[in-house]
Amino acid sequence: MIDEELVEFLSDDKITVHIADDHQILIDGVIAVLGLEKDIEVVGHSLNGIEVLDWFHEHSADVLVLDINMPKLDGIEVLKKFQSFEDVPHIVILSSYDDIKLIKEVLGMGAKGFVPKKSAGEHIVQAIRNVSKGQQYFSEEVKEKMMKTLMGKPMHDKTSPEGMLMNSLTRREYQILKLIAQQYTTKEIAEELHVSDSTVETHRKNLIKKVNVKNSVGLAIFAMKNEII
Repeated sequence: MIDEELVEFLSDDKITVHIADDHQILIDGVIAVLGLEKDIEVVGHSLNGIEVLDWFHEHSADVLVLDINMPKLDGIEVLKKFQSFEDVPHIVILSSYDDIKLIKEVLGMGAKGFVPKKSAGEHIVQAIRNVSKGQQYFSEEVKEKMMKTLMGKPMHDKTSPEGMLMNSLTRREYQILKLIAQQYTTKEIAEELHVSDSTVETHRKNLIKKVNVKNSVGLAIFAMKNEII
């Protein structure tokens, strides 16, 4: 007769999860939420992109919950590196940024889900369950943004001068422009994006020239007109 504990072990099909974020408090919060679910088990976590890759060279997990803005190596670079891996986890992006440009970029690089950090508690469990089965998952606000694009109602007219300017922005320029429009200081932007103050100022000056405005107020107005915030 088979031991009952052995039967339970053999039938255990928990979804294993690794969490990558540079804020330990967020990792702890996600672990607390997932700890209430019997079918999900957190098997590791990382505080930067290098740690993520090192961990997956030695271990495996069904799902990786991945932040975009991390030190040493950001989430985009991690996604690029994973393309050379034989065993790639299903990936849910958990980010403070939810602009459509970023969403399209990470989906094109293999991510299956996208959840804004502000609504992580509400969506992360179902996102993990969905992507573990190879399905996609997006929070309602992300779905709405995607639908606007699919229905031919983009955030800005790509053929207009401002639309062409928007499409010429790099991902980092877009992030900094959004934070400037949200009235972040240079120091706060540097801390948020894990770059130096001088790097932020360089991007700010380049943005002012590219967008053809006089100062940060002009950048904020440009951002609002193009529905970045």
